[in-house]
Amino acid sequence: MAKAPDPNRNRRRLLIGGGAAALLTAGALALRKPDRGAGGHDAYFQALSQALAEAGLAHPVLVVDRARMLANADAAAAALAASGLPLRLVVKSLPSFGLLDPLAERLRTKRYMVFNGAMLRQMIERKPNADLLLGKPLPIAEAAPILATAPRNAPSLQWLIDSPQRLDAYIEVARAQNTPIKVNFEIDVGLHRGGFGGVDELRAALMAAKAEPLVQVSGLMGYDPHVVKVPDQAGAFRRVQEIYREAIDCLTTELGVSPPTLTLNTAGSPTYTLHAAGTAANEVSVGSAFVKPLDFDLPTLTEHQPAAFIATPVIKTLDRARVPGLESLAGVFSFWDPNSARAFFIYGGHWLARPVSPPGLEYSSLFGRSSNQEMLTGSRHVNLAANEYVFFRPTQSEAVFLQFGPIAVYDDGRIVEMIETFPVSA
Repeated sequence: MAKAPDPNRNRRRLLIGGGAAALLTAGALALRKPDRGAGGHDAYFQALSQALAEAGLAHPVLVVDRARMLANADAAAAALAASGLPLRLVVKSLPSFGLLDPLAERLRTKRYMVFNGAMLRQMIERKPNADLLLGKPLPIAEAAPILATAPRNAPSLQWLIDSPQRLDAYIEVARAQNTPIKVNFEIDVGLHRGGFGGVDELRAALMAAKAEPLVQVSGLMGYDPHVVKVPDQAGAFRRVQEIYREAIDCLTTELGVSPPTLTLNTAGSPTYTLHAAGTAANEVSVGSAFVKPLDFDLPTLTEHQPAAFIATPVIKTLDRARVPGLESLAGVFSFWDPNSARAFFIYGGHWLARPVSPPGLEYSSLFGRSSNQEMLTGSRHVNLAANEYVFFRPTQSEAVFLQFGPIAVYDDGRIVEMIETFPVSA
């Protein structure tokens, strides 16, 4: 005789199946990305948008907030006050006299660090009495034409030497031109990007420089941005100091001079505040910290605030973001990631930058990048219409600041001037 179906067993199956479905649904919801849309611009970016519109700027533009930049300069001065360390402005990070001049005045400095021949020529022409230190070794083919005019136009120009071969090349040109030169030796304090790697190497180079009457050794340069990125930051900084002190001892012993007569350069924006608490060097270089691009959101720069933005208008808005060839999946994509629901095509794009306002915008990895009309996506909670502005924070200032033509200076609620940048160079 056939056994009657067990109604309880069927109920158990339904319960188990329903529980599994609920778990799958809960798991799927847990994997969904959070909606990062938060309406429109905050008060700061609303005011900046209005200033740009009133100035008639309807194309991609680099904006510097002058009040914030000078406040960052005040923060640097305050950090360095007790140490008395002079500050050297990094030209590549601030490639405009409209930025360099107010900072130099605020910080009372005539010291600059320069990184290529094109900017060096500009600095020699505009600031013949400035103290100029090269921040990287220039190939002799680029340096030689400038070196020929250095004694007359830039008496305080210090060329950076990172190897015996580089020193030999500079000595050869100095002899050929009968031109005296100042050389500053780059030492490897832990970054391992080149430079003299120990006291023995440094001593041999010093002896070669001493043997040439046309060469004056002016000091040392040890760059240490790695310190803030390694696990043992305190240990790395101590090692920087040990290496630097050994190099100073070698230099002063071989040259018979005292440290205050030398340019003993160190730091950079990421680490200058560490040196303010005590260092073997006698000056620090700072550049990006005054405008604080995104890559400089570091614990050592908490007293600084972002002062540079890229602003660009929205060309088109779409209420439904669709990827060519995958149109039918638009609903699936927006379910898993609500921030991909809407599309905004901007004027220009593909910069070294991240969108910051309005909140919730992001690049589309599916659609791809574009320098013409980049697509950003956002959730339905992002309030942004055509002709309104999107704001980005550059990840760095060098190179990026040279991409937009004149820089818009924002101050007191309006665009107060457009300042020229240096000619485009690498």
